[in-house]
Amino acid sequence: MRGRLCPSLAAIFVVWNLTLAQEPMEYRPADSSLSGPLISAQTGMETAWDIPKSPLTDSLPRDQHLAAQILLGYRIFKNTPQEARRFTGNKLSCNNCHLNAGQREKGMPLVGVAGVFPEYNKRAGRLFSLEDRIVGCFLRSEHALGAKDQNMKPAFTGDESVVPTTSHEVLALAAYISWISSGHQLGSTIPWRGQNTIPPEKIIPLSRLKPKLGEVIYKEKCVTCHALDGQGVAIGDKKPGPLWGRNSWNDGAGAARVYTLAGMILYMMPYLDPGGLTEEEAQQIAAYINSKPRPVFPFKYNDYVREPIPPDAVYYKKRDPGE
Repeated sequence: MRGRLCPSLAAIFVVWNLTLAQEPMEYRPADSSLSGPLISAQTGMETAWDIPKSPLTDSLPRDQHLAAQILLGYRIFKNTPQEARRFTGNKLSCNNCHLNAGQREKGMPLVGVAGVFPEYNKRAGRLFSLEDRIVGCFLRSEHALGAKDQNMKPAFTGDESVVPTTSHEVLALAAYISWISSGHQLGSTIPWRGQNTIPPEKIIPLSRLKPKLGEVIYKEKCVTCHALDGQGVAIGDKKPGPLWGRNSWNDGAGAARVYTLAGMILYMMPYLDPGGLTEEEAQQIAAYINSKPRPVFPFKYNDYVREPIPPDAVYYKKRDPGE
């Protein structure tokens, strides 16, 4: 229609305008200052609910529609099952993996991330937009295929394109991520991105990771917050997300990979003493958690068609070389 942009183009312009809105912010490492763009990775419960840049308190764009989208995206990020229930089939929120509303160092921060897209996605074997990436999180980490409609019937029975990139939930999350990314140049390197990884020299072969040993460490280090059954212990009105079972991420999610999950555990846990685990302990715990049952993502056969299946993708069937 003349004079109007299609939703996908509008989303691209939102990302572009917000990421170029300000001068780039300087990254201040956690051990030198808390005044930088991220919450320090070295703090515990005292900063658990701090949000450096919040649409509830900080200035929003003058455009009321964009401001409303940013605010909605923030609400979805903090309480996904409630605010985006039609695309959420479990009890996880974005904030369970991306701590402090995506603004914590080594807590998988999303500040500045909007500017890196489009980006090649190895699992899909193609370029992803920011909206594509959000859809992937809904489908996998939020297990959208398990969402129920008002009559408690499965909301989705089709293929993995069921979550449209132009849905208001996806665009709202893109608007929020773009807003917290303002001040970072498109295509620039983000120094705090990719920090949640096990150092290559510390990676333990899967054959040497023992879920039974991971269970022992889990019971010693993790049950205070996550409980024996992995479903989480309520602390006031807050509760950690389920680590396995029908209310957790599905077996096609990034956290279903052992080394990926271990990197998250190493730097983010235990919450009262972040960084208090060794690389081996984090990997053994991850092997235990990812030995447990979880929802099935039925379209895993579409993954890693152009790239090899990573060795730690333990829920995937290894392909015959002739396939």
